[in-house]
Amino acid sequence: MSWSPSADALRNRAYWDSASDEYQALHRDFIGGSEPRWGMWQLPEDELQMLGDVGGKDVLEYGCGAAQWSILLARRGARPVGLDNSQRQLEHARRLMAEADVHFPLVHATAGAAPLNDESFDIVFSDHGAMTFADPYETVPEVARVLRRGGLFAFSHSTPLSLICWSAQDVIEPVLHRPYFGLHRLEWPDQPVEFNLPQGTWIGLFRQNGFVIEALVEVQPPQGATSTYRDADETEWARSWPMEQIWRLRKP
Repeated sequence: MSWSPSADALRNRAYWDSASDEYQALHRDFIGGSEPRWGMWQLPEDELQMLGDVGGKDVLEYGCGAAQWSILLARRGARPVGLDNSQRQLEHARRLMAEADVHFPLVHATAGAAPLNDESFDIVFSDHGAMTFADPYETVPEVARVLRRGGLFAFSHSTPLSLICWSAQDVIEPVLHRPYFGLHRLEWPDQPVEFNLPQGTWIGLFRQNGFVIEALVEVQPPQGATSTYRDADETEWARSWPMEQIWRLRKP
């Protein structure tokens, strides 16, 4: 079945193709560590255990960027596949894979219609990847399709609370600047289109697609945490209100 990318997918592809070099230069040292870490403050997967043991498992990194995560998981015995909407991000992934002498498939495709077989993965995960920059009404059913029975789905994302607290001046405040109900598609000037949902809507969407919720981590940055994604004031805000969350779901 043929499928044409949506206008939002094409806009986000153009954005990441143009911004990829700057993004990788800014964040590569922060996210390029020797162990898998989650999100804006790089919380260790070994502590959170959102994915658990990946050895011998087929793993899809859903919106892989330069595939820093997948390279580390391959070293732990996983059989990863990286999918991304941006060709330029995948070029960075190929370079890092060659430097690490690690090899696995990379797929250039939009997240809403991945050219992947049904029930072909044990784990699908996204660290602020496809689940942020593609419509969840497309991505959640797609993940359910490609996951095997008993498979794990984990992803980090901005909280809906944080998104309604960003002002028009791009400052996060303890003030509600936009409605919570109806949250779905967010368009920022000169930025990619992002997607998010109210918490109850996320839960309903997961249930409609057969997922069981195992955990929801509302991230509180540890004392002394720094980030190339958030400045000191934003990090301090996130110590009082959750800015980031990590879901772990299971397909029974």
